[in-house]
Order: sequence, then structure tokens, then C-alpha cells
Amino acid sequence: MKSSRWNRIVLGFGVFCLLAAASAGGAAEMQKAPTAAEVLAAAKAEDWRPLDPENTLYLELDGGRVVIELAPLFAPEHAANVKALAREKYFDGLSIVRVQDNYVVQWGDPDAENPEKARKIRRAKATLPAEFDRPWSDGISFAPLPDGDVYAPEVGFVNGFPAARDAQSGRLWLVHCYGMVGAGRGDAADSGGGAEDYVVIGHAPRHLDRNCTLFGRVVQGMELLSSLPRASGTMGFIEKPEQLIPIRSLRVAADAPPAERTNLEILRTDTETFRRLVESRRSRNEPWFLFKPGRVEICNVPVPGRKKND
Repeated sequence: MKSSRWNRIVLGFGVFCLLAAASAGGAAEMQKAPTAAEVLAAAKAEDWRPLDPENTLYLELDGGRVVIELAPLFAPEHAANVKALAREKYFDGLSIVRVQDNYVVQWGDPDAENPEKARKIRRAKATLPAEFDRPWSDGISFAPLPDGDVYAPEVGFVNGFPAARDAQSGRLWLVHCYGMVGAGRGDAADSGGGAEDYVVIGHAPRHLDRNCTLFGRVVQGMELLSSLPRASGTMGFIEKPEQLIPIRSLRVAADAPPAERTNLEILRTDTETFRRLVESRRSRNEPWFLFKPGRVEICNVPVPGRKKND
């Protein structure tokens, strides 16, 4: 009996030691979890993709160039129409007409409501049917986030764009995160077409999801928009003509000579590297963080870009 009891004590102590070692190993592993910077530093060349010049826009302001990646998978008609507007130089010499704090920057024709002064659209379309969402397809690579969402059943990333989907309705759509580009409209869903556009410069206005057509996102130059002087008019519209912010031009990157292009590449969101990046954003492994949230929301996962090595 004593021997059996002693064996049980020894066995129990051994199990305790194994559990303690496993716990210590787990803690050590957590300590070694990479930061976002470390994940990106370890990324392989194949984890990045170049921007497609045919689906990239250059918005030229006095302060510099804003680079916009289009999303034809989600809004093919709007992406094509904005390119058509750019190619007929519709936006050249127009203005940023709205800068609303914590909301949007908007550009277009300041005289759009005056038929006699409004700039004429020559070959593009003035309005389009809304492209608020699209059918879900199994062929679309969707990288889901694990922590849920307030506005949608599921959120994640498609080709670098923040998106949401609803399996029950079979619909997929882009969401209003910082830097997303959309088409302004009136009360009617089909009253926009890309001649008046906006960029989110503040806290994500997710209530606009599926109420406006999103057709792209800024991948470089956001500081040129988010730092603009706030307008004092209703909803941030600029009231005095002398305060309008001029647009030098809007061009399709493919139409620019190669030497004048901004060669960027974007981190792919269908890779293990991106999954690790998301986890680093959830876990906050940087030593500065005393409380680690362990979860993340869609608009708090910026998709990195970098200058492409030629």
C-alpha cells in the first residue's frame, strides 16, 4: 500500500512538472510571437503583388500625388466609368469641394448644380446603376477575420480590399474603412456615376456600407487628403470659391509613361504572411502594450504597400 501510494505521488509530481514545463513553453512561445514589423520584415517576394496600371489612378494635387487602386471585381461599371472620365480629362482643373472632419474628402465640379456652368461629360456616363454589393462566388479568395463584426455577418479581405459577406443572402460588398474611395450620389440609388467622388478620412463610417458604391482605395498619399484644411460649410462643403482646392489632373496609371509611374506593390491578403500579420494586429506583441486585446476589427487591419524594387 505504501509503495502504491508513493508511486501515485511520484506520478502526480511528474505530471505536474510536465504541465508546468508546457505552460512555461507556451508562455515563452507567446513572448516570441512576432510583431507586425517583424512579420513584414520576414515576408517573401511572392507575398507581394504589383499594382495593375490599368486599374490604378493618379490624383494630382498641388501637394503631390494620391495613388488609388480600383476594385473592378466589386464595381466594374464605376471603375470603368471613372477611367473614362479620367481619359477625357473631365476632372482636370476641377476641385476638392468638401473636407468634413472625421468623415470624408470629396471632389467634383463646384458648378455641378448649375446646368449653364457645369462641365460637360463627353464620352463617359453621367449616372450608373448602383453597385452596392455583388453575388458571392466560391472562386473569390476571401480571407476572413476571426472576431466578428457589428455591421455584417462576416468580414475579411479580398484582393487587399476590406470586405463583408453574408452567406445567407449570398452577397459580398466592400466596407467603408479609412482610405476607401466611393461615388457620391443623391437620394436615388442610381444617381451617381463617379463624376463626384469621396475618400474616407476619419473614423470608419460603416453605416454607409451598401448605401454608396465603393470602387477603390487609396494606397499612397492619404496624408495629402487627411491633412487638408477643414471646411466650415454645412457637412464640410467649401462655400467660398477662393478656398476650393484645385485638382491638377486625374489619370489612369497605364496612360502615364513608365518613367512617371509610381511603382508600388501591395501585400497579398491570401497568404500565410497576411494571416500572421492579422494575428499580430490582434495580439499586439510589441512590448509597449501592457494590455493585449486579442481581437481586431476590419478597419484596424491596414493592408501594407511598399515601393516596388525594379
